[in-house]
Amino acid sequence: MKMKSLIIILGVVGAILLIPFIAMQFTSEVDWSLFDFILMGILLTGTGLLIELVIRKIKTNPQRLMVLGVILLGFFLIWVELAVGIFGSPFAGS
Repeated sequence: MKMKSLIIILGVVGAILLIPFIAMQFTSEVDWSLFDFILMGILLTGTGLLIELVIRKIKTNPQRLMVLGVILLGFFLIWVELAVGIFGSPFAGS
C-alpha cells in the first residue's frame, strides 16, 4: 500500500469522525464517549483498508463489486448493531 493511500484513508476517517464531534457541541442528542470515537475509528479505518486491498488485488469488476458489497454490508450491519442493537446481541451491550 502506498503511503498516499493510507493518508487519504486516515483523512477521510478523521473527517467522518468530525461530524459527531461537531454535532456534540451543538446538541445533547449526540452523546459519544471516547470509546465510541475509538471504536468507530477502528471500524472505519479497517473498512477503508479492506476496500483499498480489494481494489488493488482483485482485477475483474464483477468479483471486485461482489467483495466490496460484502465488506460494506458487514460494515453497515456492525454499525447498526453498535448504534441501536437491532439484533439484540451482546456485541451491542444488549
